[in-house]
Amino acid sequence: MYKKRKLSSFLLHCGHFFLDKQSPFIHTLHSDRQAAIKRTGNTLELKEDFTMAKTVLVTGGAGYIGSHTCKALAALGYLPISLDNLIYGHKWAVQWGPLFEGDIADSLILDKIFSDYHPTAVIHFAAYAYVGESVEHPAKYYQNNVVGSVTLLEAMRRHGCMNIIFSSSCATYGMPLQIPIPESHPQNPINPYGRSKLIMEQIIQDYGSAYGIRYAILRYFNAAGADPEGQIGEDHDPETHLIPLLMQTLQGRRDYTEVYGADYDTPDGTAIRDYIHVKDLAHAHILALQYLGESQQNLCINLGSGKGNSVMEVIQAVQQVTGRPVPYRLVDRRTGDPPVLVAKADRAYSLLGWKPDFRDIKETILTAWNWHQSQSKERRA
Repeated sequence: MYKKRKLSSFLLHCGHFFLDKQSPFIHTLHSDRQAAIKRTGNTLELKEDFTMAKTVLVTGGAGYIGSHTCKALAALGYLPISLDNLIYGHKWAVQWGPLFEGDIADSLILDKIFSDYHPTAVIHFAAYAYVGESVEHPAKYYQNNVVGSVTLLEAMRRHGCMNIIFSSSCATYGMPLQIPIPESHPQNPINPYGRSKLIMEQIIQDYGSAYGIRYAILRYFNAAGADPEGQIGEDHDPETHLIPLLMQTLQGRRDYTEVYGADYDTPDGTAIRDYIHVKDLAHAHILALQYLGESQQNLCINLGSGKGNSVMEVIQAVQQVTGRPVPYRLVDRRTGDPPVLVAKADRAYSLLGWKPDFRDIKETILTAWNWHQSQSKERRA
């Protein structure tokens, strides 16, 4: 334990503080060196043995899944450094570490982050992810999702950062040939978004073979829900995900929710998807980070619940959770929408010991509803 005078002197010379009630650490940047002060009640302890291995660069850290992962990192004593251009992310979602407002294609800002913070791993979320837009503007997707990501990989090489966790997608599989979908399923994406993710999977694997970069490629299905403690949640503009669309309809922000197709070969005619709670996804990224450090092995896995819910089942669950009817309207199918997308996620359990805590879609919906209600109250205030 440091004497009060020595600790006070240290604090006065620190350039940044990052406090979070969920984390036992107060992170600081002092003389170009990261340190941490452990907090136990009202007692502060300067941790000299706190090393740079606790620092992680999170691209897209102001986004939906990125911000939840930052919270999970901070709770374990990591310092997440968020890099986000804020086109779709939000400053208010960055609560557990510093935010660098910039682009993954900007080598200068990447060099600054790597030089100042020396992260030993990158969790790479930053990507455009609207399927329809990718069909209309493929150049935007290849420029950002591919060229920008290669710029990030090159910065990692320059600074000796040898671990990356990559946010991939079930969109790399295309139209499923079997359900549930295993990792060995052929990858035949049917839109530029899915192709951009598959291209980056292949590039990352090539960087692993040639330059020794270790990687975890995580293909996840339908992220849903919100932070159970209500600090952050899902807020896209434009919004395309089913559960927040239903929340917005209940709040009167839209007249109804459109249901795309009621003539699929499914029990109730509507499409079935695998909904995975965002907190479970965040936890999987932490386990993947630890796996890379401990096993020195690469990883490519699906992340999903292994259970599907149809659109109508989700609507019914929302009505049961909220006690309110949800206006909806049946419209034509969207081109390219598969009837069923459900993950086979056995490898995530066998390799990482990961399985979702949120197994009931109603539990996931409740966290989303609580968060959207809190945001509605803030808008009215």
